[in-house]
Amino acid sequence: MTAIATKPPRIITELPGPKAKALIARDAEVVSPSYPRGVPFVMHHGKGADAWDVDGNRFLDFCGGIAVANTGHAHPKVVQAIKDAADQFLHISSDFWHEKWVLLAERLNELKPMGDEPVMSFMCQSGSESVEGALKLARYVTGRTRFIGFLGGFHGRTMGALAFTASKYSQQSGFFPTMPGVTHVPYPNPFRPLFVGKDQGKAVLDYIETQLFQNNVPPKDVAAILVEPIQGEGGYIVPPDGFLAGLRALCDKHGMLLIFDEVQAGIGRTGKMFASQHWGVTPDIMTLAKGLGSGIPIGMVVAKKKWMSQWRKGAHGNTYGGNPVAAASALATLDLVEHGLMQNAATVGAYFMQRLRELQAKHSCIGDVRGKGLMIGVEFVEPDGSPAVKLHNDIIVRAYHHGLLLLPCGVSTVRFMPPLLVTTDEVDEAMEMIEAAITDALGA
Repeated sequence: MTAIATKPPRIITELPGPKAKALIARDAEVVSPSYPRGVPFVMHHGKGADAWDVDGNRFLDFCGGIAVANTGHAHPKVVQAIKDAADQFLHISSDFWHEKWVLLAERLNELKPMGDEPVMSFMCQSGSESVEGALKLARYVTGRTRFIGFLGGFHGRTMGALAFTASKYSQQSGFFPTMPGVTHVPYPNPFRPLFVGKDQGKAVLDYIETQLFQNNVPPKDVAAILVEPIQGEGGYIVPPDGFLAGLRALCDKHGMLLIFDEVQAGIGRTGKMFASQHWGVTPDIMTLAKGLGSGIPIGMVVAKKKWMSQWRKGAHGNTYGGNPVAAASALATLDLVEHGLMQNAATVGAYFMQRLRELQAKHSCIGDVRGKGLMIGVEFVEPDGSPAVKLHNDIIVRAYHHGLLLLPCGVSTVRFMPPLLVTTDEVDEAMEMIEAAITDALGA
């Protein structure tokens, strides 16, 4: 008689285990306490959508390093590309050239992030740095000094990017003044509307045009509007159809540039290479990072050639831009995303959304399920419809104890951003853990 194979248990020790506790205690003595850490997970190694802690517990990772591990943990093709590049050389400063740098810039141009308009790229190390570069470019080519950002947006923690970040006041607390000249407006949220009317996107556009530009901000002084095509840290909010196209028209009318921050939503995360492609709207400048390098630090400012070609020598630069190892990782990542993982994100993401909406029908504490591809948010609510802050935090902690890694966003939203190679079987397993975590939290 053939034995039936059973899955090994995910959790084999009490959480956190002794090795995890010991390392966290060591960390507390020597590492900055500013990192916004949650559950006590201490990683040892990972493979695909699985991540093991130092005590041997195996978790299903639906965080992906905050949408960084798009190709999964330790994808062999990415790892091999990194090893091959490291065997050649680890660094040459941006005073010189190397082929992988050029290949990556050529590849971005071939992906047509600005439609039929050619693009040029500036390479850096992070999303924050890519946003800083985009802001500098917008000021440089327009000769204007002011900007418009959105409440709920997250664009980084360096002083220019921080001036736009408005997802939690704690991110700005103690650091004022940041870069001057940024005015925030509401991001259109169909689930929690701020304006009268069904079309929140149109309402925000009307507010900018008829209120902000009439009463407070001269449009001729605005260099650019910076926006996330799908808002990330602010709650995984998908804007209404027509909103991004309206921003494009507004910028064209007033001679402003449109900057799309695709740091979290880009590189196949939503089932398309760039989230803005869901609406067929192209920006003047795009920022990329996170999933671009599968975990190797890299960021890119991608702009229409007619804009970036205006930069003079020395107008902007850095030491590590175009790093050969990072460029190799990005090239391998783009190959995998473009030829399979992006399509998997669309297919499995649709299945995941369906499963979550079935769960929503069973639990009134789930107020909204939203997203595209594998960028999905589930907003938890109290019986009166207000944000269920404690409940959503409890669910994340209890999911960890069941073997599922999750992260919050917004006020009471749990975000799901697993590696793009995640399977429907892994989604089914995650659903069991999510439902168990909800049941535990509701019964506490």
